[in-house]
Amino acid sequence: MRLVGPNGEQVGIVRIEDALRLAQEADLDLVEVAATARPPVCKLMDFGKYKYETAQKARESRRNQTNTVIKEMKLRPKIDPHDYETKKGHVVRFLRAGDKVKITIMFRGREQSRPELGFRLLQRLAEDVSELGFVESSPRQDGRNMIMVLGPHKKKSEARVDVEAEKAKKQAEREAEQEAERVERAEQVQAHEAERAAGQTKKPKGPADNLDPE
Repeated sequence: MRLVGPNGEQVGIVRIEDALRLAQEADLDLVEVAATARPPVCKLMDFGKYKYETAQKARESRRNQTNTVIKEMKLRPKIDPHDYETKKGHVVRFLRAGDKVKITIMFRGREQSRPELGFRLLQRLAEDVSELGFVESSPRQDGRNMIMVLGPHKKKSEARVDVEAEKAKKQAEREAEQEAERVERAEQVQAHEAERAAGQTKKPKGPADNLDPE
């Protein structure tokens, strides 16, 4: 077999018995890493540590993997301003989180003869959220519905970092406000105690204090 040392150094072609002896002397495992090679390649290593590090790398890789998620938001062509702002807020939240958003305009009855209403609404929404997303799929008619897909400017992994940073910032601001309130309360208590102490040390006036010295 061809033997590789624990630090990747080439030991050379050795007999199995010699490789096992070297592994035992170094308190390491003899692991076959290339069975199809001629001769087969084995390496001296701590196999338990190797398995642990491999599992850690796989876990980290899965954590950094970005899964594409498509959210959906449904609107009516004659949506009122309040509902529009609410729906737009959801779209902003989805895009900020790095998700795609499928916008569906639902036509009913006579509304189907006015597709331009849905088209203008989709254009308006795309312009309102242009800082966070872009039109990935232009508006198209699909039966009684009109569909548009918005894609986020930032990847999900980048968006996650921004969201975590924003959370940390808000948490720091809350803690700073709480600390300021604690300090203010402590100062108020201190001032109140100082006033009370000053009142107690004042000599109370007696009848002689009110007499005219003359």
